[in-house]
Amino acid sequence: MPGGIHIVKNRSRLRWLAAAAAVPGVVFLGIWLRHLNFTSHFILFSYLQIVGSLLCFTYSANALVRSRVTNDRMTLILALGFILAGAIETVAFFGVSLTLASDPQAARGPLPWMVGRTLLALLLLAAVLVETRMPHSRDRRRDVALAFFVVGAVVYLTAVVFLSTPVEPGIYPAAGIPRPWEAAPALLFAVAAVAWGRRFAEHASIFDRALGVALWMNVACHLVMAESARMLDAPFTLAQILKAASYACVLGGSLLDNAQLFEQVKRLAISDSLTGLGNYRTLVLGLESELQRSERTGRPFALLLMDLDGLKQVNDRYGHLVGSRAICRLGDVLRMNSRAIDIAARYGGDEFALVLPEANPEAAERVARRVCDRLTSDCEMPSLSVSVGVACYPRDGRSIDDLLNAADTALYRMKRRGSSRLGALAHVAACL
Repeated sequence: MPGGIHIVKNRSRLRWLAAAAAVPGVVFLGIWLRHLNFTSHFILFSYLQIVGSLLCFTYSANALVRSRVTNDRMTLILALGFILAGAIETVAFFGVSLTLASDPQAARGPLPWMVGRTLLALLLLAAVLVETRMPHSRDRRRDVALAFFVVGAVVYLTAVVFLSTPVEPGIYPAAGIPRPWEAAPALLFAVAAVAWGRRFAEHASIFDRALGVALWMNVACHLVMAESARMLDAPFTLAQILKAASYACVLGGSLLDNAQLFEQVKRLAISDSLTGLGNYRTLVLGLESELQRSERTGRPFALLLMDLDGLKQVNDRYGHLVGSRAICRLGDVLRMNSRAIDIAARYGGDEFALVLPEANPEAAERVARRVCDRLTSDCEMPSLSVSVGVACYPRDGRSIDDLLNAADTALYRMKRRGSSRLGALAHVAACL
């Protein structure tokens, strides 16, 4: 564990060093772009603004749904932050459009741009701080109220700061840094990026990494924007591209994270959390599939029901942890001694099932013997045995209920007899 922590810390330091080394490069890139005789078309700027706003709103809708399902307070704050950012950028787009329509060579910096970017940076930083201070969510209503309070407080403070500023952000083409105002959101995004990286250094999801990358992209956006001497010049255009790309990165990370979450939920819905085998639903679906296939092809299949012998005594003598381990041992045996087409499932406390497609009674008995032998011959203590009942289609039934009842009857008949002999009529004896 200490070695793993040391590796994580070294990786974190390398990331910070790489980010610090990239900052001068971004600044020099902005300076070089400022001296290019380049002016982008207004249509490109319009497309970037529209795409950026749509990405903000799309992510916000996705995040609102996720926060409702997962009760994630931080996701709700991010959703509200991106809604506000998208709305402000939409207003800023119309403001810039009117400005450029009246004066194509306008050099005034749009105030909504600064408000929206500063507000988004502060909300991202606030989301990290809230998650760090209060990582555990307890009450849904309280978390929602806290999220709205944080967003409202940040919006109020941002409005107070910008409304109290006597002069709008301007552009000074002759200065070394034409837009010195851009240093403020760049610094805020950098602090948020560092805090986000520290918070999720060890257990980062796809979305955590994507948002971390997006934060640094926004830092680069404002460092480049600081070198813009006029609207639609090369640094201005690159900054707009970086901004839209950062939103796309956040949305892409969110979608991939949701897909991963969906796969986890799907896997939990069809699998047993203790053994990793299928659950009762998996068993029923597998039996339905085999019944349909066997009715078409006329080929048999077998169902094995298994029950651990003396699990209560194991729990009483060794404790429930050992009892749970005993269940896992049988699950491991089934997993290692099953074909890829077989369906192994745990459908009760210590009850397991194994569906063997295209298996006749003789093949089913061989599988049952192998399972018994593997379980009794493992070196782990305490030693275990299992009772097995076998039912075959179509001999023992043509429906799921008939097959389950036949296998269950055979299993408990052998349990009562305490025999170690495999019966010839669709059942298997207990392994002693």
